[in-house]
Amino acid sequence: MGYINFKSFLKVLKIFILSLMGFILLYLASAFILSRIAINGHLKSKDDLTIYILTNGVHTDIVVPVKTAVVDWTQWVKFEHTKAKDTTVQFVAFGWGDKGFYLETPTWAELKWSVAFKAAFALSTSAIHASFYHQLKESENCKSIRISNGQYQQLVQYIQKSFKTDQSGQSIHIGTDAHYSMHDAFYEAVGRYHLFKTCNTWANNALKSCGQKASLWTAFDTGIFYHYGE
Repeated sequence: MGYINFKSFLKVLKIFILSLMGFILLYLASAFILSRIAINGHLKSKDDLTIYILTNGVHTDIVVPVKTAVVDWTQWVKFEHTKAKDTTVQFVAFGWGDKGFYLETPTWAELKWSVAFKAAFALSTSAIHASFYHQLKESENCKSIRISNGQYQQLVQYIQKSFKTDQSGQSIHIGTDAHYSMHDAFYEAVGRYHLFKTCNTWANNALKSCGQKASLWTAFDTGIFYHYGE
């Protein structure tokens, strides 16, 4: 009886492993194919202002001017929430992602299985990471995009709707000592991260929201930057 049960266990384990491998292959194949299908590739923009897409090799940020006639982002993300408290910065980068990843995993070496599991299956809350910059230089990891004021207004609305706000409509600063640099801060966000809505999916949707080139769907930064190659 024990031998039969062990054989049954091995059979179930084999089915599970094969199913998991099949899911992973299907996920990666779908991510590759759908990320190569362009959205808004034919649209043209007025050259009113410049925004940027910026990647660290894994995660994509949307970078915008700190202040324009459209919006003053210091009403949403405060200089005093950063270590540097530098008011001379010119740009602010926004990234959305799993709160556990952001606050508990400053480096990949510190990634915990529990954090990864919660993130993959939408079991955690989300956060917005805001980083200030004095200037940006175009490279393989940083691309500039010229857009109109009207398109920028659409992008602003998309980003603002990603912030969780208090009863007075103010963004909610996460009062921790978690910082990646002297010029960043974290804020509570709307939505939950999962396998089909990653940090890069959020950034890709940000580009879609303002009529810029984007992937039909992507989980990875490479899907976004594919459409902004030389």
